Amino acid sequence: MMKNKRLVVILLLCILLGGLLVRLYRFDNPIADWHSWRQAETSSVARNFATNGFDLLHPRMDNISNVQSGLDNPQGYFFVEFPLYNAAQAGAFRLMPIITLEEWGRLITIIASLLAAVFLYLIVVRHSNKEIGLLAAFFYTFIPFNIYYGRVILAEPSMVMASLGGIYFFDLYISVIARSKATKQSLRLPHSLSVVRNDKRYLWFTLSILFTSIAFLLKPTAVFFILPMIYLAFKRFGWKTFTQWPLWLFTLLTLAPLIWWRMWMQQFPEGIPANTWLLNGNGIRFRPAFFRWMLYERLTILISGYFGMVFVLFGLFKLKKVKESLFFVSFLVSSILYVTVFATGNVQHDYYQIPIMPSVAILFALGSYFLSRLTVKKVPVGIVLVVLCVLGSFFFSWQRVKDYFNINNPSIIVAGKAVDRLTPKDAKIVANYNGDTSFLYQANRKGWASFQDPMPVLIEKGADYLVLVNPTKADDGWKKEYKVVEQTPQYLIFDLHSKP
Repeated sequence: MMKNKRLVVILLLCILLGGLLVRLYRFDNPIADWHSWRQAETSSVARNFATNGFDLLHPRMDNISNVQSGLDNPQGYFFVEFPLYNAAQAGAFRLMPIITLEEWGRLITIIASLLAAVFLYLIVVRHSNKEIGLLAAFFYTFIPFNIYYGRVILAEPSMVMASLGGIYFFDLYISVIARSKATKQSLRLPHSLSVVRNDKRYLWFTLSILFTSIAFLLKPTAVFFILPMIYLAFKRFGWKTFTQWPLWLFTLLTLAPLIWWRMWMQQFPEGIPANTWLLNGNGIRFRPAFFRWMLYERLTILISGYFGMVFVLFGLFKLKKVKESLFFVSFLVSSILYVTVFATGNVQHDYYQIPIMPSVAILFALGSYFLSRLTVKKVPVGIVLVVLCVLGSFFFSWQRVKDYFNINNPSIIVAGKAVDRLTPKDAKIVANYNGDTSFLYQANRKGWASFQDPMPVLIEKGADYLVLVNPTKADDGWKKEYKVVEQTPQYLIFDLHSKP
């Protein structure tokens, strides 16, 4: 057992420093790498905040098409998660424009990812030991899948951090209650403010509410990951959990902001992307393809790099040996429920697995810890196996993840700069990219990311320019209708209000 506190702190700091360094890989990438469409939408909201003011109740992006909601969206409304992440990105850029808006988005995610590793360590230590806690933080920080998604411009990593923070502070609150001599006395209202200042119960309770409500606002899917809190409450109070007024207060205060936001956004249906298909839109749930994608393509290959499955299986097998095994089981059940309910979303998009990574890291930590203790005739073969599995896991996982950093179509960046140079700032453009907003984002203009309507209709709706990326001979037909502003092998720009 690791008893040297200074050594533990040093190791944890080394993990965090290493995590920071690997997340700076291609830190200045434009938003044109893997899942750039979703990153572009997120950063577009932040850019509108930075440019037009912080109207959090009316988040807007550059895409004004009807592709996402099926309704015309001339204001570019984008109502998904409450724009806390976007506001933080824009606010940091406005206060300290020493790096770009996009780099601020990545940096905020990096900080959130590293804080999540700290919270995960603190949670795991409370229910096992420091070695397993450090291993959980290590795997969460360095699994290649998490390296990439620990520096993207998405709200999910921040949601994970907030969820873990909520669990950690709720755990502290419950533990203080558990140490009280009488439960009824422990739950009484304070007689004075001095009692509140001197009693950490109220601090932990408040912080847990704060972090959990933020997690819900960042992504409603965080609701799936409150199961560890429910376990902790039942462990302390049993069925009397339902009679504890602080827990009802906790539920009300954490869910009320989310419910209010979901009610508010219903006033803007044109800005709400279609989302019911994420549940089971293609009927894949529990079909053989579902298990192949989730257990093999994603968990075994992408996340675990084959060798990591040794830790997963060993961790499951040895889970009963952990003193708080049911607590860790609650993490696994939360992840299984989330993946099962959002079956199509998880199969369609690999970034949907970001929320389950704490559970994966816990299994990796448990499996590697117990495997490392394996000896044969006093020879520590387990440590050798752990090192080999870690190296193999990271190597093969990286073979999949490394291409995520690539800019697969640099022409959209060149074309975007040309549009920004050649067209007025208030011009609206048609940047056809099959609905993907990455190209539109690079142009820094509002407009349409697809040919949702015939060109005369789009012009009537306000389109000023047409931009084609990587033009072919088939695109020459547009030259008969509209004036060419500029043409290169990488892009073709037309003025829709001028004849050739």
